[in-house]
Amino acid sequence: MTEAERIIGTPEVGDDAEPESAEPKGRRRIVALLVVALLAYVLDLGSKMLVVAKLEHQPPIEIIGDLLRFEAVRNPGAAFGFGEAFTIIFTCIAAAVIVVIVRLARKLYSLPWAIALGLLLGGALGNLTDRIFRSPGVFRGAVVDFIAPAHFAVFNLADSAIVCGGILIVLLSFKGLDPDGTVHKD
Repeated sequence: MTEAERIIGTPEVGDDAEPESAEPKGRRRIVALLVVALLAYVLDLGSKMLVVAKLEHQPPIEIIGDLLRFEAVRNPGAAFGFGEAFTIIFTCIAAAVIVVIVRLARKLYSLPWAIALGLLLGGALGNLTDRIFRSPGVFRGAVVDFIAPAHFAVFNLADSAIVCGGILIVLLSFKGLDPDGTVHKD
């Protein structure tokens, strides 16, 4: 190594050492997953608390004419109100999704996957919180929905996070990007 290379820190050929300040890839991606999940969860929980306190038992609030309104609705079923008798099953599914995401997080090196899984995790936690803590009882609670577009089902921010995370996962899969950061061409 020449004196100039030593002074400016140019590595010699074959020097594969990482800079000491570099963080492990996996740690950054897990943090991203947790930040996105926490943000989605807090926004969902806060919006539901606001809806229950200010909008429940009140007339709907028109946001964009007839196109969009806020209307407090308790949904014991799944998407679009289907499966009201299966609330306990939806609770188990949400818990299973959370477990799968936590297990997958150990191998997570892809930032887009971290964002997608964070959205799924935050949304699943948001709706699971409702199912556990809201009436009529533990594991049978009704989810608070309030976003009511014209000619569509009423939903909440957790539902939006789940749908956006699912769409992102489909797009990442079509692009061949795996959660571990590898790209495959099929």
